[in-house]
Amino acid sequence: MEQPTQQHVIPPTPPKNWLVEAILVTIFCCLPFGIVGIVNAAQVNSRISTGDYEGALRASKEAGKWTKIGFFCGIAVIVLYVIAVFLFGATAFWANRHEYNY
Repeated sequence: MEQPTQQHVIPPTPPKNWLVEAILVTIFCCLPFGIVGIVNAAQVNSRISTGDYEGALRASKEAGKWTKIGFFCGIAVIVLYVIAVFLFGATAFWANRHEYNY
């Protein structure tokens, strides 16, 4: 008699949870978008542990999206700040360059 063979189902690899990136974006770039990224990143592991692979995949995509948005918004603010400092400094230099001729 043949014994029925059991099929071993290999669970799919869990999607990236983006937790570290979301925390770094929250600290260094953009607080609101980083928090949304952290919330979605935390849902990835909890959904994987309950067996909801599709939900974990959706949460991973959302976490990645909000983490990237926060990162690029933070970079844009830093670039605008550097440009503003340069422009204000150049304006102050040109406005005051002729005042000190004795």
